[in-house]
Amino acid sequence: MLGLFRAVMPKEDRFFELFAQHAATLVAGAKALQDLMQGGDGVEAASARVYQHEEEADEITRQVMGAVRRSFITPFDRSDIQDLTTSLDDAIDQMRKTAKVVSLFEVRTFEPQMREMAAIIVQAAELTVEAVALLPDMRKNAQRLTELAVRVTQIEEQADQMYDQGRKALFLAQKGGDPMAFIVGVDIYSHLEKVVDRFEDVANRISGIVVEQV
Repeated sequence: MLGLFRAVMPKEDRFFELFAQHAATLVAGAKALQDLMQGGDGVEAASARVYQHEEEADEITRQVMGAVRRSFITPFDRSDIQDLTTSLDDAIDQMRKTAKVVSLFEVRTFEPQMREMAAIIVQAAELTVEAVALLPDMRKNAQRLTELAVRVTQIEEQADQMYDQGRKALFLAQKGGDPMAFIVGVDIYSHLEKVVDRFEDVANRISGIVVEQV
């Protein structure tokens, strides 16, 4: 009876619009982070853009959480909506933490693997945008959503390899040299790796929703 009641009642579909907006901030933030990793005089402006997009994402998060409280019928489980929103927000929060470390330690040059990790973060963000756009008709798009989740997992594994290679290269470069440069560099690598981890969390959340709904 409850299932029939939910089927005939109108649903609040604005959630999908908000998810799309949220995912778009991830792409914008990821591209700003990629620009930041180019170093030089553009670091401060790129950092400011990361902060700006993170604030935009926070506002979208507030709208989603408010809509969850107000809506009588939601397109899928309320806890899943909240968890997906939180995972999206965590991804851009981690970008902001990365930019904060760069600003805090006044880093202006970055290792090749850092730039490579920033590039695949953009890839993960763009895949997330595609996945979120498929959610309104997830039954029809279940196979593609699964493929996207697998691709994000592959990107996360690729990032892990870059993380290890980058730390090793940094150690060899700073061996007997500047220990602070090594410590700060490892911190940046760690934050970049966590950004990719957060995108994997998003992909896992979406996969879980698809399994439940399809």
